[in-house]
Amino acid sequence: MLTNKEKQKLRRISQANRALFQIGKDNISHNLIKTVDDSLTAHELVKVSLLKTCALSPREAALDIAAGTQSEIVQIIGRTFVLYRRSKRNIMEL
Repeated sequence: MLTNKEKQKLRRISQANRALFQIGKDNISHNLIKTVDDSLTAHELVKVSLLKTCALSPREAALDIAAGTQSEIVQIIGRTFVLYRRSKRNIMEL
């Protein structure tokens, strides 16, 4: 569980990053969860955006992917959300 200070630091870092993944009309698939999981292992912090064609709300999508990848939701703004999961290398030093 992240503290408010840790979330604040991660929000600051993610602000400069672009979304690595986009969710469209196909919604969330097993492949998407697998690739987000791999990306979280490599980077710890992942930004995902939802296209207008996505039937899910940003909150639903964030909860589904966070549950599938055992990660935490850092922030949801508009149609974009940020996920975090600490890796063994602890890149973000939290």
